[in-house]
Amino acid sequence: MSRVFILILSVYSFSAVAQQQDSVKVLQEVTIRSYEADRPLLEVPASIGLVLKEDLQRFNNTSLVSAANTLPGVRMEERSPGSYRFAIRGSSLRAPFGVRNVKVYWNELPLSDAGGNTYLNQLDANTIQQMEIIKGPGSSLYGAGTGGVILLTSPQADVGTSFAGSFLGGSYGLHNYQIALHQGSEKSTHYVGYQHQQTDGYREQTRMVRDQLTSTFRFSISDKETLETAIFYTDLYYQTPGGLTLAEFEANPKQARPAAGINPGAIDVNAHIAQRSFYTGVSHQYHFRKNLHNRTSVFGNFVQFNNSAIRNFERRLEQNFGARTVTDFSFDINTWQMRLLGGSEYLNGFSPIKTYQNLQGTTGALQSDDELRTRQASLFGQAELTHTNWIITAGLSANWIAYNFQRLSNIPVEQQRTDFRPQVTPRIALLRKINAAFSTHASISWGFSPPTLAEVRPSNTIFNRELQSEKGIQTEVGARGYFGKRKFFVDAALYHFALKETIVVRRDADGADYFVNAGATRQNGVELLLNWQPQINHFNHFKLWGGLTLNDYSFREYVKDVTSFDGNKLTGVPDRIITGGVDFEIQKHFYGHVTFNYTSSLPLNDANSVFAASYKLVGCRFGYKINSIKVPLDFFVGADNLLNEHYSLGNDLNAAGGRYYNAAPGRNYFAGLIINFNTSHQQ
Repeated sequence: MSRVFILILSVYSFSAVAQQQDSVKVLQEVTIRSYEADRPLLEVPASIGLVLKEDLQRFNNTSLVSAANTLPGVRMEERSPGSYRFAIRGSSLRAPFGVRNVKVYWNELPLSDAGGNTYLNQLDANTIQQMEIIKGPGSSLYGAGTGGVILLTSPQADVGTSFAGSFLGGSYGLHNYQIALHQGSEKSTHYVGYQHQQTDGYREQTRMVRDQLTSTFRFSISDKETLETAIFYTDLYYQTPGGLTLAEFEANPKQARPAAGINPGAIDVNAHIAQRSFYTGVSHQYHFRKNLHNRTSVFGNFVQFNNSAIRNFERRLEQNFGARTVTDFSFDINTWQMRLLGGSEYLNGFSPIKTYQNLQGTTGALQSDDELRTRQASLFGQAELTHTNWIITAGLSANWIAYNFQRLSNIPVEQQRTDFRPQVTPRIALLRKINAAFSTHASISWGFSPPTLAEVRPSNTIFNRELQSEKGIQTEVGARGYFGKRKFFVDAALYHFALKETIVVRRDADGADYFVNAGATRQNGVELLLNWQPQINHFNHFKLWGGLTLNDYSFREYVKDVTSFDGNKLTGVPDRIITGGVDFEIQKHFYGHVTFNYTSSLPLNDANSVFAASYKLVGCRFGYKINSIKVPLDFFVGADNLLNEHYSLGNDLNAAGGRYYNAAPGRNYFAGLIINFNTSHQQ
């Protein structure tokens, strides 16, 4: 790690030559909402990953995967179309599928349910305008989770009325189209959109179809009061092909999991997930005075979830509701600016779960009939002190969580309850602005993550009261800033994360998941992001960018049966990820994006006896814009995996029978059209 310290010290030494902004086009300044900052990135004492709409448009924009994977410290995996995992600094260790140990908010409303799960696949990428990612524990303001926090924002309408539409077609039967209406006035904005996506998939049994209707509305009731609503309905169907052994993966990566022994194949049981979601949230913001305001939100979420799996057929009807309130008070004392935040969050979930025998994709005899209720509560506060070029932040939260479990199929009815000990999680952060274009920051944050609903009641259907909450401490230093008349931008971070009672996934002989606490982990890392945006003749925009992730993650105090895994690499985490690319636009018409991703080998089991090979991905997108005032058009073509790499983007960790591999698509192509029609230009 000595090279890491040299790198950080080098970045600090550059601060003396950081330049002020001039008339040259600079990297876009965005207001950061993470930790309720409402500040430019240079003034936020935390590691924040940022994905903007233009970052999504480097790719085919059918998912967040490619754009998220350009960020240092972030790895989003796709096991098959519609099935995702999201890892922030290695946080997906305990997620065989889905998004866990990461708290997600949509338009400042909790999207993660009370059981700790997030259906990120229910949102079409076209409905996302901006994504902020807090790297590391965010428990001081956001409650449970050691893996980080994701803040998603929907498109905001400008003044006037506009219609937007897009169509994309690609390899393996890919189709994606959307239509959207934006309306905006001085007092209100409204967005409503319909999105459809489908694909036959690269492998057998990987068809996916998703339809989504989204609406957001914002209305200024008065100069002091604002009301917002956010609603979506999603109907999602995707097939699950199952993991392959190495021999199967090398012989025919397109095949679905075949039958083996007494277990049928994925096609035999029509392995799939059918998921319908309805989400609605209302937020009210009131300014009591210029320096005192409150934002209170309530939401409800209903999910009908059917899973035809190899072992069984599961039906769930999940019902979640909750609320979050934050009060913000700021004042000055001489040359000191003080800002105080206080609030709470409450989540309540009820999940009836019935498990049946799987008869070739239909339900057979009832195997279990369970009801689980989850309650989460968090009280939090944060103080922020600003003086000249210093910003000091201190936050603290107190958190409670409890699970109630009933097995109705047993006589008498089986009842169990788990109350996790209340957790207090502080955070302290310090930022020093060297000048207007460069800052350094340091922080220490505590986090905790209780087992999710899918971990206390996993696919083996056994309620596990013994599972304990993960607890971790992260220390971090970083620096970011502009150089060379703000044409060059660097963002670097060095961190150490110590996690205890680490939750890891195991699989029994039948392939069912279960979870155990596996001692501790030590996680050291370096993250570096570079952007260079020079002026070049005939180019109205040109940018070279690159990212580097270095991970030194290992197990500590981890013994399985009589075998010690102390010192082994953390399962599923690569040592190195290198990303880069070029973005350009010529005379506001022709544009292009070329991207590169190198991911090193990674261990597939805790014993480190099997590794997935490294891979290199190259992609591109080129387009031509017709900048008509009345009807602007954007035609584009592109390709992914141009090197035709043979790799797995979403491995099944610690898989029974060595079924680790979920083959990703080979070389593939896409083309599309984007059209906008603004009625305000028709007058």
